[in-house]
Amino acid sequence: ISNGSVWISPRTCDDYWSEFRHCTSLWNQFHHYYTYGTTPSCKQWREDYNNCKEWEKHGSTEAKEALQRSERTRVEEQRKFTPVWNLRQEPPRDWHMPLNQEKPQDS
Repeated sequence: ISNGSVWISPRTCDDYWSEFRHCTSLWNQFHHYYTYGTTPSCKQWREDYNNCKEWEKHGSTEAKEALQRSERTRVEEQRKFTPVWNLRQEPPRDWHMPLNQEKPQDS
């Protein structure tokens, strides 16, 4: 994000640290292993945090460019996934009708 001539990180450094802490948490490690069969790599969150701190303290252009690349990669990864459901363009024709509250009783 650019504010005039000053570049602003899309996230605060605390956000990167929080993501890193979440990634390395026991619960997330277990969930990721259960779901995908591997433990998650949290290296990029740590690098992003370090680059953010480097940018804030010293204005390092290398750190700034590394953060920009990382965020672009993250956005591209999110775009790879297609929605599970097709979004409606308009409401159903009978949207105003009451829902059928009566369901057959299973005996």
